[in-house]
Amino acid sequence: MLATSSTTLWYTTRATGVVALILLTGTMVLGILTAGRVRSRQWPAFAQAELHKWVSLLAMAFLSLHVLTAVLDTYVHLGWASVVVPFTSSYEPLWTGLGTVAVDLMVAVAVSSALRQRISARTWRGIHWVAYGSWPVAMAHALGEGTDGFKLWMDVLAGLCTVAVTVALIWRISEHRRSRQLADRMSSRTRVVPMRPVVPSRPAGPPVIRSGPGGAARRAEVHALSVDDLLMEEQP
Repeated sequence: MLATSSTTLWYTTRATGVVALILLTGTMVLGILTAGRVRSRQWPAFAQAELHKWVSLLAMAFLSLHVLTAVLDTYVHLGWASVVVPFTSSYEPLWTGLGTVAVDLMVAVAVSSALRQRISARTWRGIHWVAYGSWPVAMAHALGEGTDGFKLWMDVLAGLCTVAVTVALIWRISEHRRSRQLADRMSSRTRVVPMRPVVPSRPAGPPVIRSGPGGAARRAEVHALSVDDLLMEEQP
């Protein structure tokens, strides 16, 4: 009976560990795309954020099952202390310690997300940068300690996860550089042109009638025009 129970826990630990690794990879890729603000009409930002949240929750759920079954398994005798304190397990201390580091980093990210309204944006962003370190540590733990680490299907799965995260990171870095270059171009094209002082124009005065031939006729014409203007203003 105990042997059957231990075998069941052993298979459950292996399965939940693989699923947790896949979900952690999906969380990483979605987080990178969300940080890069990838969106479209068919893929709005809120849908991407919701998917990222639910994939993260599923990853934490399978990770919890993975840790629980590993501790309850009587074959390896990990102990609860090794779940929290890295490199304290008597069984494969290096690879088990790496798994503990990955668990601690993911728990820190999950707690910061739960307390996002109570901590500063800078602190939350800094803790979330830790998520980028949890993925390679978890991958090293899966390949180093996992029973299936030397099997072909596990190597293929690990390769696909690595390619997905690497492509997302390369895209994110290239987009960031492109945005910086575009901002530099716009700032270099935008020049401050000094404004010339505006000289107020002089108000137009009455027409000057110079003396000379025809001067009297010109004065009479101007006088007639001014009288007509006054009559037009007085009409209701």
